[in-house]
This record gives sequence, C-alpha cells and structure tokens, in this order.
Amino acid sequence: MSTNSRLTEVFRAAKEIPFDDSSKFIFFSDCHRGDNGWADDFAHNQILFFHALNYYYDEGFTYIEIGDGDELWENRRFEVIREAHSHIFWCMQKFYTEKRLYMILGNHDMERNDPSTVQKTLYRYRNERTGREEPLFEGITMHEGLVLRHSGTNHKIFLVHGHQGDLINDSLWRLGRFFVRNLWKHLQIIGVRDPTSPAKNFRKRVEVEKRIMKWVQANKQMLIAGHTHRPRFPADGEPPYFNSGSCVHPRCITGIEIENGEVSLIKWWVKPVASGALYVARELLAGPRKLQSFSKKR
Repeated sequence: MSTNSRLTEVFRAAKEIPFDDSSKFIFFSDCHRGDNGWADDFAHNQILFFHALNYYYDEGFTYIEIGDGDELWENRRFEVIREAHSHIFWCMQKFYTEKRLYMILGNHDMERNDPSTVQKTLYRYRNERTGREEPLFEGITMHEGLVLRHSGTNHKIFLVHGHQGDLINDSLWRLGRFFVRNLWKHLQIIGVRDPTSPAKNFRKRVEVEKRIMKWVQANKQMLIAGHTHRPRFPADGEPPYFNSGSCVHPRCITGIEIENGEVSLIKWWVKPVASGALYVARELLAGPRKLQSFSKKR
C-alpha cells in the first residue's frame, strides 16, 4: 500500500484529542531506548532526555511520543530496556498517572500493535527493590496515529511516526527487524550503517519526506512526524509538515512544542559557559508560530 493510502487510512482511524490555547504538548520521537550497551544510541543522551522530561512535567505539558520510543528491533526483551533506563520510565510513569502521556507506534516498536503484547510488557513490571509487581503504564493504548483538534477553531494536527508506506519498515517490518537484529546491530558497532533506515541513508530520507509532504499538500493537513531523524519546521509557503527529529543525535535531542496556541522546534543540549562549566540548556530552533497560520483556510 502506498504512503498516500496508508497515511489516509491512519488519519481516518485516529483517536481525536481536543485541545485549546491553554494546552501544552511536547513531542519527542525516535528515542530508540536500548540496553545501555555499545549499540544503544540513546544512552549518551539519557541525562538530557531525563532533564527535559522533568522540565515538561513540572511545567504541565502533555508528552506525546511519536514512535520508536524503545528499540525493539535490536532488543528482544523490553524488560532489559526498562531496567537500563528505569529513571526515564519512572518519569514517564508520572505523566501517565496524570493522563498526560500518549504513545504512537513506530516501525521499531510495531510489535506493540498487538494489545496482548502491550498488556504483557507495559502494564506492569517487577520492582527490583521490593520484589513485587507494580503498575507501569497499566491500561495504556498504543496508537498508530493521533489527531489533535482545537476546540475553538476545529484545526486538526495529525500525529504519526512516518514509516507508513515504506515497504521494509511498514508491511515488511518483521523482515526489517530480522536484518537489524541479526546483522546491522553488530555491524553498527564497527561503523557500518543500515542502508534500509531513512535516518542513516540520505537518499531514502529524502524519498520518505517527499511522499509525506505530497500527502500533506494534497490534504492541506498539518502533520507532525518522526522516523527520518531530521528536524523540520516549514518555512512560509511550504506544506505544514513538521518533524520532531530524534533523541539520538550525537550532541542534542530535538522536539516540537505546542504552547499558547503556537508551535516551536526546540533542542536540548549541554551548553558551555565562559568559565568552562557545563549545563543542560533548552534552545529555540524555529518558531514560535501561530497554529492558526497552518490551518486549511490558508
């Protein structure tokens, strides 16, 4: 099935979440949380991510993870990932307890499209300290897509990972997982890149972005995605296609914020000061711009 057909299918089936100008959202994608080993691309940014999540929690944001949160192609057992990054899941659990967490499926966690897998792996976990099973994200639903609908203007924002229609990462995702788990994971350690990944193959990345932008333009529909790992904020006159980037960049994590009816592209990084001290800083990369400027009437 083509990208156009798949995006339309997901958009029509997506759960709608009402919001208004007082709502606050932070969108991260492509964390690829792993086992904290040599092949874990998230490991070097885990402190940045933890600090950023705590900031957004304290500021009253809702966290929406736009796919590939956990690296389930390289790692067979989620429990290993949860133990390796227990501080991250502790913070995410706080969001979930307050109904401020939504999770979207990506190609690297597509096995969670099965509700029984979600129930088995995400609902509860064994607390190492107490030895008892305790709630993690009990009752959580995984979404292939979500739609934010502004209660005042009826403006809709489509949230989707962005792998839809990309053959090896969509309908043949099990084959993609096989190659990553048994080949590319091991070659990655010595610097060989996976040619099937748009995050590591420039030509494939451009192709994916073109197909998504074609759908956005044809449907006059604002869309926020991940998958390519390339942050994007449209310039004036461009189709309203946004990309949150990733949390595995060598020096930063990037994301999309919505606050006060405006959208921004941001990054968190370790910033030096004149004295040589380092601190975690939030930096605005693009925006803010009014959401209304991206409405269908434009």
